[in-house]
Amino acid sequence: MLGVSAPGNQDLLVNLPAPQQKVVAAVYKFRDQTGQYKPSVNGANWSTAVTQGTTTILLKSLEESGWFTPIERENLGNLLNERKIVRSTRAEAEAITGRPEPILPGLLFAGIILEGGIISYDANVITGGAGLRYFAAGGSSQYREDKVTVYLRAISTSTGEILKTVYTSKTILSQSIDFGMFRYVKFKRLLEAETGFTYNEPSEIAVKEAIDKAVQSMIIEGITAGLWSLKDQKDLESPVIQSYFKEKEDLPNNDIHGQLMTDRRGRIGISAAAGAMRYNGDYSNPAIRGMADVGIRYSTRNSLAFDLKLGRGSLATARNFSTGINYAEVNANYFFFPKLQYTPYVQVGGGVAQANNRIGDFGTDLNSDNLFPYLKGSVGLEYLATPRLGIDVNASSSYFLSDNFDGVQQGRFNDYFWTAKLGVNWYFNLYKK
Repeated sequence: MLGVSAPGNQDLLVNLPAPQQKVVAAVYKFRDQTGQYKPSVNGANWSTAVTQGTTTILLKSLEESGWFTPIERENLGNLLNERKIVRSTRAEAEAITGRPEPILPGLLFAGIILEGGIISYDANVITGGAGLRYFAAGGSSQYREDKVTVYLRAISTSTGEILKTVYTSKTILSQSIDFGMFRYVKFKRLLEAETGFTYNEPSEIAVKEAIDKAVQSMIIEGITAGLWSLKDQKDLESPVIQSYFKEKEDLPNNDIHGQLMTDRRGRIGISAAAGAMRYNGDYSNPAIRGMADVGIRYSTRNSLAFDLKLGRGSLATARNFSTGINYAEVNANYFFFPKLQYTPYVQVGGGVAQANNRIGDFGTDLNSDNLFPYLKGSVGLEYLATPRLGIDVNASSSYFLSDNFDGVQQGRFNDYFWTAKLGVNWYFNLYKK
């Protein structure tokens, strides 16, 4: 038995290499076996969750693949009745004219029977959304994922043996976005406006894509099992078949949403980033200044990674205070989804900032003390654009262990600063798959 997730690309089916000989296939019944109805928030809904015409969809997919000769079996009674009418009409014509009528040829019999159906429809596999409203005006968005699963098996008509069984799954996406405003524009005059849209992916399209993928899987699995053959054996190296083998290889490491889970980050990595700093201390009117840093990272086989970073930036206010800083820090990172292509993370650490050219109020030189230790906490997101290259977005807050960074000691809290940056991570020593 083989299971794969449908990618929603019909080209994977119609671009398959040519067969040595088409296989005659019969489909008696390929139905919705879930018996589920569409989910509804307002009372009962007696419409089925998925299409009931899956036999017709499967026959069309078999025809499009170019590997099968489908024959009529779903409404076999109608076909046999029509053949009886043909025989009766010819017999009557032969009795009237005395001339023999041609014999009706026999029905084509199938080499394999294809069975199965839709065996699962899971609603609300993932739900989520976001919204923002201020002063009675704002908008929101919501999304929902459902999942449909299809099983397909090939049965030998000569022995009754089940030759191969495959299954595929396809997600069905629903999205909605709305915007509204509710406001008094004048005394006793109320303005209210709403707009939005909802998109529901048709379940019939999702079922078609899942069935297409099941047919493609059946063909390629049959080739590897020796059930049928390619017209040219060199076509085994075609991109469609090799892509399928790669997908099959990754399948055991996929989660329920089809995302590949594997060891991704190498043990050693280097990083570079640039961004902005914002001072928060005893002076008012803080200003935003630029910064940059470089670093080296050591990643473990679990969710932890450790950084050593060296950087330079500046902290200042609009008028009263300014200084450049060089800093060195050590951080520990915890990745929430280390085996996915993207992962949010949290970071804690500490370091030492060296302040130079510290100028305080009225141009006072504050360079008497220029080493300031601090603690740091941050959140970030890393996206692996390639197996080695990661794009990193990070926002952090660093809290000095003394309140003398700006030369003024007042208030309950020490001086601190904010940092936001965008960087890249380059990994070496990638894990062997």
